[in-house]
Amino acid sequence: MSTVVTQIAEELAKDTLDAMDKTGEDRLFIQVAKELAASSTTLEEAFLTAIRVRMAARRGRAFLARFLETGYQGDKD
Repeated sequence: MSTVVTQIAEELAKDTLDAMDKTGEDRLFIQVAKELAASSTTLEEAFLTAIRVRMAARRGRAFLARFLETGYQGDKD
C-alpha cells in the first residue's frame, strides 16, 4: 500500500508544482494538502514530503546554477 500512496503523492506533487508555476500561486500546495487531510492523512503526509523534497531540489539547483554563473575559482591554496 505504501508504494501506491507514494506514487500517488509524487504524481500529485508534480501536478501541483506545475500548477503553481503556471498560476504563480506559491502556496497552492497548502490548499491541496488541506483537501487531502479531510480524507486521508496518510496521503497528505506523503504529498507534503514529496512537495518539500521537490521544492528543496529546485532551490538546490538554483543555487548551483548561480554558483556556476559567478565563476567558480577553485581552491585558492
